[in-house]
Amino acid sequence: MSIVAGVDSSTQSCTVELRDADTGMLRGTGRAPHPVTFPPVSQQHPDDWWRAFESAFGRAVEDAGVSAREIGAISVAAQCHGLVLLGSNGRPLRRAKLWNDTESAPQAKQMVEELGSGAWADAIGSVPTAAFTITKLAWIAENEPYLLDMVSKILVPHDYLTYRLAGRAVTDRSDASGTGYYAAHQGRWRVDLLDQFVARGLDWASFLPEVLGPNELAGRILPDVAASFGLRSDVIVGPGAGDQHAGALGVGVREGDVVYSLGTSGVVFTESSSPVFDHRGDVDGVADAAGGYLPLACTLNSTKVTDSVARWLGVSLDELAALALEAPDSDDRPVFLAYLDGERTPNRPDATGLLGGLTTATTRAQIARAAFEGVLFGIVSGHDAIRSAGAPADGSVTAVGGGSKSPAYRQFLADILQTPVLTKDLSEATARGACIQAAAVLAVGDVAEVRDAWAPATTTSTPPREDRYGVTRARYRALVDGPGLARQQSESQTRVSEEAL
Repeated sequence: MSIVAGVDSSTQSCTVELRDADTGMLRGTGRAPHPVTFPPVSQQHPDDWWRAFESAFGRAVEDAGVSAREIGAISVAAQCHGLVLLGSNGRPLRRAKLWNDTESAPQAKQMVEELGSGAWADAIGSVPTAAFTITKLAWIAENEPYLLDMVSKILVPHDYLTYRLAGRAVTDRSDASGTGYYAAHQGRWRVDLLDQFVARGLDWASFLPEVLGPNELAGRILPDVAASFGLRSDVIVGPGAGDQHAGALGVGVREGDVVYSLGTSGVVFTESSSPVFDHRGDVDGVADAAGGYLPLACTLNSTKVTDSVARWLGVSLDELAALALEAPDSDDRPVFLAYLDGERTPNRPDATGLLGGLTTATTRAQIARAAFEGVLFGIVSGHDAIRSAGAPADGSVTAVGGGSKSPAYRQFLADILQTPVLTKDLSEATARGACIQAAAVLAVGDVAEVRDAWAPATTTSTPPREDRYGVTRARYRALVDGPGLARQQSESQTRVSEEAL
């Protein structure tokens, strides 16, 4: 019996799952934290990812009660967009700027103004925001230009861990398409965009990793890593993927199905056999980890919003959910613009939160409900944008991530969408997806076939209640578009709007 290891190196932690390579049965899990970061300057050192991976791997082997020598393949999925600069010795030149580091918002704004959102979408499938790697490179060029004279390789987080495992600078279509300089629909790096928007005269092509297909090998484990981890010397390393892309594999998403990922960030995505180009910039038309495309919309503010509101109200998360579900369906209840740490979709990196519609009759339960709804309204707007961009996104709806465990998130999402919201028999969609990739490359098979064979069973289905969201969503949109937000952005301070919309 052979075992595969799947790695999820997220913003908050590293998780390693060990699964049977033939059946997908979970054998063991290990987890270790990453250093805590906060926007606007959100950075982690890649060495911290490696140490967390070492710890999580050891815990997974111990939890499984197996020998590490039974492992035949490893694949790494990780947080997208982050910038890793390596010097000629293969060591990081600085801490990695993460996807939620918004210091490069001015560079992103300049890029879109110069080229135009439509031209960007046509070129790379997405319109750059501060999350994208290209904007972080532009920030480096303006603020730490000497590093560009020292750089040997430019990677994103999953590339770095794969590099440490196999010794090759490689990436995959899914993560490459989130950099801002890779055209997935054409299968090529756009070094001309790096010349135009970062720095001219550099040998960009030599800095960039080789882009692998979903079923290609990154290589075999390095001898010193194998010895350190107790692995065999013939362990195969898969190409890896971005975290949401591996998560789609783990959930077993097929074309038209929709997934709401409720974690630190909020993400909604669907599978598509064709590329998507959203000239408005709300949808990232990125590649998936199975050979197709994964149009998605991402918000910066998800479960951390309800975490904060629970802290403000002095209740546990379970109590917050219970409070929210007690609040009646009144059209004049408060609405919450949950941009607590800026926002990515829509692209408002300097925004902060607004709570509108407060009166002396406002209750704690209404504020609790407004928090859940404010998070979901933002993500559902992304779902609407995916449909408007032409992707089929009307299949089954599945919720994953920490927020999916909350009955309030599941119920309010079902009510807003007017469709059942499913959960699946999985604890870690991303690590599971990485295991699927590892099993496919180990068997010299097809990732999509393993994905379908390992598709998890449905565990819960939350039906929608009566649709009472027409007025509330209209009031939410008025808060998004109102003059109060524009004033707030320019002044860069938290405001609470007490006007009834």
